Amino acid sequence: MEIRQLRHFMAVVTEGSFTAAARRELIVQSALSTSVRNLERELGADLFDRTGRRVVLTEAGRALLPRARALLAGAEEARHAVADVAGLATGRVAIGTIQTLTCVDLPAELATFHRRFPGVQVSVRDAPVGELTEALRAGELDLAYLVPDAGDLPEGLTPYATWQEELVLITAPDHPLATAGRTLIRDLADEPFVDFRAGTGLETAVRRLAAHCGLERRITCDVTQIGLLVDLVRAGIGVAFVPRRIGERAGLPCVEIRQPEPGRTVVLAGRGPRPRNPAAAALAGHLTRRVTDAAPAAAGPPGGRRPPAG
Repeated sequence: MEIRQLRHFMAVVTEGSFTAAARRELIVQSALSTSVRNLERELGADLFDRTGRRVVLTEAGRALLPRARALLAGAEEARHAVADVAGLATGRVAIGTIQTLTCVDLPAELATFHRRFPGVQVSVRDAPVGELTEALRAGELDLAYLVPDAGDLPEGLTPYATWQEELVLITAPDHPLATAGRTLIRDLADEPFVDFRAGTGLETAVRRLAAHCGLERRITCDVTQIGLLVDLVRAGIGVAFVPRRIGERAGLPCVEIRQPEPGRTVVLAGRGPRPRNPAAAALAGHLTRRVTDAAPAAAGPPGGRRPPAG
């Protein structure tokens, strides 16, 4: 039994004849009659008494009538629901983020997106990179800000935009390096460090930097919250590498690192060339449009941003 057949059945009921019903449905009468006959054959009973000038419902037709109305109403509601989601009157999008994201003001961007699409519900998950990656690949997240460990995303994920974030060394206000302005990696060999727990985006970038420079850090404390890391550095337990904006917001001395200049790559990623979820596609477009609008003509210094190549 097809929705089209029920619609033709209801047209005959409403118009009182096959001729008028066919005119209403914009099809030839023979096609409409065949559609109704096929429905009767499927149900195993005549739905109309065709012996008089005006067709009337049989007992079987009267039994079908309320159910046909309900099914057609449900189909119409389904069409409206799909249209609302496609038109972003409603919908849901799930986005993941690393805790130390600073290249994007995500709360401000989501607020702007909400004003444009107030019917779309946004779910935000803050988690380590590995957990975000698996959730994205499993379809639990539509989008995620990641810091790839090896520089490349896992198979099946697509970069929609990338940012370069500058990392600086933060210290306690009374630390000897607090007024230095800049330092070299090799000069930090004797410094105690406060670090993020393994698996976080920041820890990944710092671990790669230290390995590249041959720096064996002495970790005095590792944490899972950026606020606690900042407080521990402020208290003098150790120094730490963080994105520059985190240090500036905390009001701590930000010491530039030379040879090499440390940084990390943050990627907004999803599955496939474009999210299939209309709400996710709209949010990805919103976030990447901001990147494209702000991107320099050529690759800039750490802290700059750019859309992905290719």
